[in-house]
Amino acid sequence: MQKRHITFCLLSMFVLCCNATIAQQKTKPAGTGDNLFSAGFASGFIGGLYDNWYPYRQLQKHGDFGLGAPGHLDGELLMLHGKIYQTRATGKTTLVADTGKLPYAIVCFFKAKRTFKHTGNLNKTALYALLDSLLSNQNGIYAIHIKGDFKLVKTRAFPPVEKPYLPLASMLSRQHFFEHTNLQGDLVGFRIPAYMEGAHISGYHFHFLSMDKTAGGHLIDLDAADITIEVDTLTSYTMDLPQTADFNNFDFKKDRKEEIKSVENGKKQ
Repeated sequence: MQKRHITFCLLSMFVLCCNATIAQQKTKPAGTGDNLFSAGFASGFIGGLYDNWYPYRQLQKHGDFGLGAPGHLDGELLMLHGKIYQTRATGKTTLVADTGKLPYAIVCFFKAKRTFKHTGNLNKTALYALLDSLLSNQNGIYAIHIKGDFKLVKTRAFPPVEKPYLPLASMLSRQHFFEHTNLQGDLVGFRIPAYMEGAHISGYHFHFLSMDKTAGGHLIDLDAADITIEVDTLTSYTMDLPQTADFNNFDFKKDRKEEIKSVENGKKQ
């Protein structure tokens, strides 16, 4: 009888463990492993879709690392270690409460698969050339975390706007630029392949956050000193789209490649 009782207890424990595993699998969000998740369509956002629609809390189910924009174009967003930071046109950077919504963001669950260290000065052009030499798959999707010492970081943020919205490239004169010298911080970004252009912004795209979490914004230029580069290779991408009248009526036939370049670099091309 004692042996039967022990066997029954072990069997019960096994069943409970299996049920717990199944429950975890059912509650785990889809597409979280090595997946790039996008809330919104890049060319739509660039073209003027600035209304809030996607909840921060929902975004955090799809990633702990990424970048985006707040509603009404009120600055720039960065996600690092699951926390979201907003840099406004005043230059002030603050932690964002997760109760709000946003118009556009791309995130992933970041896990560094490769790490590189570099000593010596690098401007943005030289940094991108170095990254190109390290990221050999031209059609790969890469999440990139760069941390270390910076002699200079130049960033930007847009002020909030109201409807009727203009495309971002038509509002470059409204940008606010910030120059930060001799500080430590993090660059959060991605390199997106050319075949994903439109749905995403192809090429490199970085936002900055200072170590003390008081400065940030969209990266315009830099002078890096000693840095560590962490790379995560992503193998899939998923997207949620706004279910709004503005999105349904948006003209996606227009080629916005030049507009995207202008917005990315902060000046007309």
